[in-house]
Amino acid sequence: MTDLITKTIGQLLDSTALKYADKDAIVFCDLNYRLTYKNFKKLTDEIAKGLLALHIQKGEHIGIFAVNCPEWVILQFAAAKVGAVLVNINPALKSHELEYILEQGDITTLFLTPYFKNSSMIDVLSSVDRKKTGKLKRVITIRTKQINDFMCWDDLSQLAKNISDEDLAEHENKLNHEDIINIQYTSGTTGFPKGAQLTHLGILNNAYYCGANMNLTNRDSICIPVPLYHCFGCVLGTLVCVNYGITMVFPSDVFEPRKTLEAVHKEKCTALYGVPTMFIAELALDDFNNYDLSSLRTGVIAGAPCPMELMKQLIEKMNLTEITIGYGFTEASPLITQTRYDDSLEIKVGTVGKAHQNVKVKIVDPETKKEIPFDTAGELCAYGYNAMKGYYKMPDKTKDVIDAEGWMHTGDLAAMDKNGVCRIVGRIKDMIIRGGENIYPAETEEFFMTNPKVEMIQVVGVPDQKFGEQAAAIIKLKPNEQWTEEEAKQWCCGKIANYKIPYYIKFVNEFPMTANGKIQKYKIREMLQKELKILV
Repeated sequence: MTDLITKTIGQLLDSTALKYADKDAIVFCDLNYRLTYKNFKKLTDEIAKGLLALHIQKGEHIGIFAVNCPEWVILQFAAAKVGAVLVNINPALKSHELEYILEQGDITTLFLTPYFKNSSMIDVLSSVDRKKTGKLKRVITIRTKQINDFMCWDDLSQLAKNISDEDLAEHENKLNHEDIINIQYTSGTTGFPKGAQLTHLGILNNAYYCGANMNLTNRDSICIPVPLYHCFGCVLGTLVCVNYGITMVFPSDVFEPRKTLEAVHKEKCTALYGVPTMFIAELALDDFNNYDLSSLRTGVIAGAPCPMELMKQLIEKMNLTEITIGYGFTEASPLITQTRYDDSLEIKVGTVGKAHQNVKVKIVDPETKKEIPFDTAGELCAYGYNAMKGYYKMPDKTKDVIDAEGWMHTGDLAAMDKNGVCRIVGRIKDMIIRGGENIYPAETEEFFMTNPKVEMIQVVGVPDQKFGEQAAAIIKLKPNEQWTEEEAKQWCCGKIANYKIPYYIKFVNEFPMTANGKIQKYKIREMLQKELKILV
């Protein structure tokens, strides 16, 4: 075991900026934007002072509802310097979902960009019932001119002039590496999203070990097409780069396969991130061969299993000979296991590798919770520095995931061999993974139950060649009610994220049940696959 890094995220940036002052830290290809580590620190300190001028306190929750942009990265480190807890919000969310997070997360300040794809995020916020978000004091827009009574990002730079370097340093000295610094909202199989509270120690070290397992040095550069609101972007992306003093390259504000390859080609990136569907989209481009990808060496694939054929193409066509597979969940900051850069092809494809450094893994019987023999399927559990500090304001839900001894229960079925290599064999949870986006059936079901036409609904995942899985909804309407598939989908628009809207909707008069009245989701899944002629 190696020693853990006990710096705060702000201290990490300061030390890296001192060592690699003139090296590019941030590159946004779409915006023709470059920032050296020296200027990255300078801007971060300026925004941190702006936050202090707004009297934002240590432990206060500030939200970021934004697409990938330079300000996102700067705010991540500025918030850490003042000890504010950054609450990351998926920019695809709609009013119903945003309202819940603003209220449950006790967010006092919200930063947002104006658009996500073709959707106005300003309109989404305007549709939120502000009576339910009483703690929200201010909204600060990013990359916009003055809108309504909102502040602008540039206002923070003006406010910063009222705070001295000494004031900021004094504030930073009060921070501790074990402080909560980030809240990532994640759903379970029941109820609404839960805010996983992550620490400086957890996410900083998880990023460090992720980089070690890719064999990174300051000579590398990472192309990051994954979203910053997710741990993949803001831990395995930005924090890995700052740990190693390397350049983070963002192709565009949201994923576009062509722009991703353009970024690798132009910036000579040595590492590339993505979920399998992203790599599939890149390989499918008709002008794929026009891009020079010879600089690539390593990276991370996460979010879904990587098929053998895809891995072969990544190695042969994209030069990703040392790419790694990462496995974990948000509550673990996020990685629990990872393949290593020099692992064999069989390990990289058939497994999720060994436990991360300073993390223990065991496989237990899901019923008895007792450890079981090697090569036997059971629930994968993890223990280590990377464990969240619990779900925000949800102690009972926390106990469902972290037991009395501190072991995190993932809900995933896995087997581990005598060498400690883990293989995921299924999910205890009913979570659907659609192209790397997690869809939680219970959350969608609760939403549909708010419609007066619906008597009962079940949401399941069915196989899909492009996205891995798609959500399917089976709905039983109340007597004398009528609803079409198109009407149901239209009703969802603007209320829940587009990727959560069920791809298939079927109306039924009854559900398959057990003798004690429990709905059998696996039978629903089988029925749909048969009716839709989906090949498993």
